[in-house]
Amino acid sequence: MTQGPNRLFDDFAKLMTDAAGVAQGARREVGTAFTAQAERFLSDMDLVSRDEHEAVKEIAVRALDKVEELEARLEALEKKPAGRAKAAPKADGA
Repeated sequence: MTQGPNRLFDDFAKLMTDAAGVAQGARREVGTAFTAQAERFLSDMDLVSRDEHEAVKEIAVRALDKVEELEARLEALEKKPAGRAKAAPKADGA
């Protein structure tokens, strides 16, 4: 008769173990479905990837640096006396 309650506890423990496994499987399936739906939503929005964003950002930084460099050169050329600036093209043309 001692085997009766122990058997009941064993069956109950097995049932709880199986229920935990089913719950974990369901959680995994819901997570997978959510991830797939989120990816579909983001792809429909035509968002750029982090790599593309960083590449364009780097190009913009280089372009701004070049603009600053050219502005400095232009300012230096504008500060030269007018006589020198006119003399230089005549020397090249001769």
